[in-house]
Amino acid sequence: MFKKQHLALAIAATLAAGAAQAALETSVVLKNETARFLKDGIRTGEATSTTDTTGEGKSTYKFENTAKVFFNDQLESGGSWHGELNIVRDTKAINDYQGHENYTQRDWLRELYVDKTVGDWDLRLGKQQVVWGTADGIKLLDMINPTDWSEFNQNAPADARIPVWMINAERYLDNGANIQAIVSQTEANKIAGLSNPSGAAVVHSTADQGHPFIMKGVDSITGRINGFLNIASDIGGTAAVFNGGFGSLAAFNMSTVGEFFNNEAPGFVAGGCGGGACSATIMSGFTANAHGGGGTTTNVLDAATIDATKTDYSANGANANEGGTNPGSAFAYMTDATFATFNAFSGATAEYRVKHPEKTDPNLAFRYRNSTDNGVNYSFNYAYHYDTNPYVDLHWENGSGTRLTQTISTATGGVDVDATGGGNAANAGRVYRTLSLGAGVGFGGTAPVLVFEEKLNRINSLGASFDTAIETASIGPVVVRGEFLYNKDEMTPIVDRNKLAYGDLPGGLTMQKTDMFKYVLGADVNVLTDMMVSGQFIQFRNLDYVSNNTDADGNACGSKVNCGIYTGDMATLSLTNGLKQGEKNKDFYSLFLSKPFGDSGEGRWNNIFIYEEGGGKWNRFDVEYGFDDQLIGTFEVNKYFGDENTMFGQFENASNIQVGIKYLLQ
Repeated sequence: MFKKQHLALAIAATLAAGAAQAALETSVVLKNETARFLKDGIRTGEATSTTDTTGEGKSTYKFENTAKVFFNDQLESGGSWHGELNIVRDTKAINDYQGHENYTQRDWLRELYVDKTVGDWDLRLGKQQVVWGTADGIKLLDMINPTDWSEFNQNAPADARIPVWMINAERYLDNGANIQAIVSQTEANKIAGLSNPSGAAVVHSTADQGHPFIMKGVDSITGRINGFLNIASDIGGTAAVFNGGFGSLAAFNMSTVGEFFNNEAPGFVAGGCGGGACSATIMSGFTANAHGGGGTTTNVLDAATIDATKTDYSANGANANEGGTNPGSAFAYMTDATFATFNAFSGATAEYRVKHPEKTDPNLAFRYRNSTDNGVNYSFNYAYHYDTNPYVDLHWENGSGTRLTQTISTATGGVDVDATGGGNAANAGRVYRTLSLGAGVGFGGTAPVLVFEEKLNRINSLGASFDTAIETASIGPVVVRGEFLYNKDEMTPIVDRNKLAYGDLPGGLTMQKTDMFKYVLGADVNVLTDMMVSGQFIQFRNLDYVSNNTDADGNACGSKVNCGIYTGDMATLSLTNGLKQGEKNKDFYSLFLSKPFGDSGEGRWNNIFIYEEGGGKWNRFDVEYGFDDQLIGTFEVNKYFGDENTMFGQFENASNIQVGIKYLLQ
């Protein structure tokens, strides 16, 4: 069993017993980074209501001061040790991002390890990072350490990589080959809007609201406005108010949300909500003449919700293409949900829980690296590990924590609904589906709880890489390289619009084990004496892609919007883009330029541009200049643009400029 505490104590004992008499070498790097947005406009997860389009504008969002203290020393017993302390304070950040947080870029103890040689093996024991992949702007074989995505991909890999406790053993064979074996601690990526470090069950009401780098896919889970975590409780509140007005909705198993807001809901009261405006008496507690075709601008569901800013139906439902191409609210995705289903949801709440593996459940990784006689370097990589990308599962529980079982019952239109004589002959033959969570749950009983569980999944990763130099007459040597990775059982989102339409929330948003093949092909060359030019083609292939364009009855979707089953785009699916479907094969293209400047090469500028299929783009330009041996200035511009429903384009309003200064103390 792998325990970081035991490894840390062993390292401490080794340092105490074997410290050399030579003086401890220390150095300090003091750094300030200040960043400001380049654009006005709302950023994902920033809104405080469905009509909020203001945002912070061109404000300063980062004022980070860092002191890194490095320690290096030799051991009398042979070997050496290294440590790195990391003291960070960002006065412009939100919540925990202002200072220390374990297993992030802001961890106080960033590295602490001992290097020893035992027989033919070189051992590095302790908290460290291991680099296997070298692709530009993307992590593929670089899979040993998790990543802090707090600033998306703007930080250098060495800064964004999260060191973890591990045993790292390497050995060189007689033929020159290198083998490496790693046993490492399990940790997850740090993603804005996800994760509760304490691991306790909590209800997220803001979920890092105001953080500049929240992805739409994350916002659809925990976002204050568009996140199902918060919407679930609003649905519960709405259902409770409806039940308060009608006593019980159990009988209305052939009256749906969509029909109600289109003046088509049969059976509420004969001649009442079935075809005209609802009177104040009939609606009992709702605004008079206020349903979908009524005479006021206040909508029933707005009045009914606990927090109308989260699920404003009138602004984002019926008036935003409820039956068209882009539903704009949770209720607009639930047009086939019967009011009998709302009976089960009455008073519902939601919880977000983190259920990561035990710290004693380690990751295992192996690499074989060698070269051929004609100069081709290659490697084979294997890891049995937890995917560092977390996923979220949904299920219903009662208030005591007992898991609830969903059942679906069906009824066919054309018969009377509630013995009023109203009937719904206009919908003859239509199949209505009603969800139940069991006896005693919902109206008149226990309020259900929709539980969101954040987990990590065990996967097998098989990888390979190569690089070689090819001599050309015109431009000199060209380095051709590639990285390849096959992941078995990576988790990907499956969106079932059919189930979501009739109110099955856990069934509407599920995670499926998927085999993925990812690769990078690149070429590097030096031009203009000392400028490096690197181009890459990147592709992610989903080998278990889902695209089923049929409804719950097996009929073709046609023009019906809330219909079909498909693989979702994990990074960008959102209520604002129709829960976007992912690509079966997603392509990226990158170009990286780097060149030193100055009389003695004291400066260097870099530029990376990445284009993703679908129109998303990111360009980062950065400069570093050494004024002397101690003082270094930095400058960078990150520009995101293109389609707002792509991985890069979604951050257009988070485009920014950063300036920094570093001072080195020996």
